[in-house]
Amino acid sequence: MNDVPPEQILWYTVDTDRAVEVLKSDRQTGLMPEQIARRQAQYGPNELQDMGGRSSWAILIDQFKNIMLIMLIAVAIISGVLDLLDFRAKTIPGDIPFKDTVAILAIVILNGILGYVQESRAEKALAALKSLSSPRVRVIRDGKTSEIAAEALVPGDLMLLETGGQVAADGRLLEAFNLQVREAALTGESQAVTKQPQICLPEDTAIGDRVNLVFQGTEVVQGRGTVLVTNTGMQTELGKIATMLQTVETEPTPLQQRMDQLSQALVTGSLILVAIVVAGGLILSGWQNFRDLLEVSLSMAVAVVPEGLPAVITVTLALGTQRMVRRHALIRKLPAVETLGSVTHICSDKTGTLTQNKMVVQAVHPITGSFRVSGDGYAPEGEFYSVETSSKSTDRPITVQDHPDLHLLLLACALCNDAALQKEKGDWMILGDPTEGALLTVAGKAGLQRDQCAFQLPRVAEIPFTSERKRMSVVVERMKAESSRTTIIPQLIIPHSSSPSSLILFCKGSPELILEHCQYMQRGDRIEPLQSAQRDRILSHNNQLASCGLRVLGMAYKPLETLPSEMGEDEAEQDLVWLGLVDMLDAPRSEVQEAVARCRTAGIHPIMITGDHQLTACAIAEALGIAKTGDEILTGRDLEKASPTELEAHVDRVCVYARVAPEHKLRIVQALQRRRNIVAMTGDGVNDAPALKQADIGIAMGITGTDVSKEASDMVLLDDNFATIVAAVEEGRVVYTNIRRFIKYILGSNIGEVLTIAASPLLVASGGVPLTPLQILWMNLVTDGLPALALAVEPAEPNVMKRPPHDPSESIFARGLGAYILRIGVVLSIITIALMVWGYNYTLTTYGVEDQRWKTMVFTTLCLSQMGHAMAIRSNSRMTIELNPLSNPFLLVAVGLTTMLQLLLVYVEPLRNFFGTHYLTPMELAVCLGFSVLLFTWIELEKLVMRFLFKRKIED
Repeated sequence: MNDVPPEQILWYTVDTDRAVEVLKSDRQTGLMPEQIARRQAQYGPNELQDMGGRSSWAILIDQFKNIMLIMLIAVAIISGVLDLLDFRAKTIPGDIPFKDTVAILAIVILNGILGYVQESRAEKALAALKSLSSPRVRVIRDGKTSEIAAEALVPGDLMLLETGGQVAADGRLLEAFNLQVREAALTGESQAVTKQPQICLPEDTAIGDRVNLVFQGTEVVQGRGTVLVTNTGMQTELGKIATMLQTVETEPTPLQQRMDQLSQALVTGSLILVAIVVAGGLILSGWQNFRDLLEVSLSMAVAVVPEGLPAVITVTLALGTQRMVRRHALIRKLPAVETLGSVTHICSDKTGTLTQNKMVVQAVHPITGSFRVSGDGYAPEGEFYSVETSSKSTDRPITVQDHPDLHLLLLACALCNDAALQKEKGDWMILGDPTEGALLTVAGKAGLQRDQCAFQLPRVAEIPFTSERKRMSVVVERMKAESSRTTIIPQLIIPHSSSPSSLILFCKGSPELILEHCQYMQRGDRIEPLQSAQRDRILSHNNQLASCGLRVLGMAYKPLETLPSEMGEDEAEQDLVWLGLVDMLDAPRSEVQEAVARCRTAGIHPIMITGDHQLTACAIAEALGIAKTGDEILTGRDLEKASPTELEAHVDRVCVYARVAPEHKLRIVQALQRRRNIVAMTGDGVNDAPALKQADIGIAMGITGTDVSKEASDMVLLDDNFATIVAAVEEGRVVYTNIRRFIKYILGSNIGEVLTIAASPLLVASGGVPLTPLQILWMNLVTDGLPALALAVEPAEPNVMKRPPHDPSESIFARGLGAYILRIGVVLSIITIALMVWGYNYTLTTYGVEDQRWKTMVFTTLCLSQMGHAMAIRSNSRMTIELNPLSNPFLLVAVGLTTMLQLLLVYVEPLRNFFGTHYLTPMELAVCLGFSVLLFTWIELEKLVMRFLFKRKIED
């Protein structure tokens, strides 16, 4: 066994005898105690292992590696040293030492905590994955059947499966009795898989087609079986998914990348400007004014950093999440809100996302014609429409009872069935196999409820479905008391017999095999011999339906004179009467087609990635508008053969991927990301989790999604509605637009502050720094922060979903934002510098050289100018007077409140002492207001000039 490690063998390619031989086990007795002990030591417990990640401390420390925070920490330290050396601070009444240092460090800590809260969400995907493991399992060891903990399983164990149980490890089937396993958690497909232990499969068989294997975390829905355990723990398919989950590296979002870019640009620009100012000051005045130059540098450093920006962005994203919840999208990670607005591709799983995850009969095909069936899901509500030879349906629904062969076909659907249809909390649900549920539903649409049919035609015998027979038969008996008024079945005559039969056998299964046992066909209310030409037409029709990705069943019946037990099962299923074909599909959601169309209008490319057959995938994709006939399609086998470079060359052209494994989904997302795309991945199964985590936006289904997929995602759809993604993208675009709007607002102010401070040593050399670090922090946090928050709730632009997504790699300063910031910063600085020069000379002549109220005038003018800026920046094209002020009442409140707070700093003595301001006379305040209005006037004039130059309104 040591020579051939289990994890290196493709168990689905070897027969059962070879598998038992390789693992040195025994079909009858299983493993011996000494073998178990050795293998437990060799392979360890059968459980998923946590490979570890960043600790909470590491995440917290990483927050303080931001270049802007590093600069603020340096400013705080230098400011503290200056306060420590400045003994004059002790003699100034009301002054508080180290207040600048404390304030700056408080901002640093606050920003660090905000970043930590966003990043420190515990990774629960692995814990959810572990919950799929079965706690107890029945095994054969040392010739005895016992129940053990699932963690104790080792390769070579004989594991016993039964209906309702959970598979605790991967294994090769040794024997199976009508065994069906639901592998949706692993493959994403809801259809239960019928297992066949006796076959061997090719090496390139996709995981969804490995019918001789069972996998950890899947569910036994029918039958029983014996399994030779081949892989445990991290070597199982579930373990491989866990490994992928833990090795996927989370990339920074576009917003985070742009904020890093912004930080670097601001700090670099600030350091260059500081160097220029200090060098110029030393050249002009020498080292005697170095202390003043150092204070100027500190003020400039504080001014250039938008301390309130992280908080404003966090609140903006939080407000975006609240709006998205109202539209049934739950955001788990705040940066995902903005990322949604940059999405270029949506990679969607098919089952449960684009489709209803419910098998729905599309049409029924008796000999006399085809009938399309309307209705969604399992609700037995719908109509039947006759389909002409041109494949066009008539507009009027038909009455099923007017078509005896159709009526009889639907009766077979209701009676040859082991499922149950019931209504729970307003929704119709199926207990049993989804295929049989679809048959019950279509019969119910014709008024043939199973309970009523079974009462009048009770089952007296059955021949169960097996993988070898690929068909199921039931025998019902006509009730003798049944009156002609309540009859639901016509008087059936056995061919070559003159008396009606009280026993009827109904049979369903593979159309080819059912047809082999048919000698007659039902045409209207008559039974006719089945000719070879008619048989060929039925097979051709079946192949045509299957090529469209439909699941097709054949239905037949036979009046009996005796029960099958008296005549033999094989004989009972001979000389059947052909009823027709029933085709079904996991139908598309009704709203998805419109959502796909909106995606394309918005420049977003929808892609289907599914584990289902490519014919089914193509049929759904074409019906939804995701793909067109003739489009390139890749399968899991194609992906296995393709190198990363080859795949990258195809991803921009392929809209449908079929028969894919979990690692394939991950490769597709990575290939798209290497093409500089922003990728959203939707999914609901365990198999989707690694791709959900890798994607820029992982979107899990809230109703049908597993806990694993939800924990690995950035967003959860509360209604499992693909259209909700489109609504979330719209909100994301609004959020990004508003983020750009308030960045323009905040940084325009900061540039004005920096230039004003830089000019002060040159223009008022003996006046000192016009703004203290504490005053700058007030402006950046309060004066800028409150209106910025109000700008974050500006309503959406009319064309938000009629333009392509912005280039994910574009700079934060792209599309004129950088030019606007510099231009408005320069204008604001010119206005403030003019006020500063006038105010300095005014106070010098009016109050004397020691009076510092000119600094308060500079401080007040900068703050009030920003109020006008906030009102004007709501639109790039429309004049402020043209906007409805009540469309954003929060801005009116923010401007009024901020103005009042600024005046309190000037006219309330305790606040004056703390912030170092001075009392202003009404005339001095009026001058400040006059200068402040100039910035608002400039921005409005810019709009008029642009209108005149371009003869049209500029896009916001």
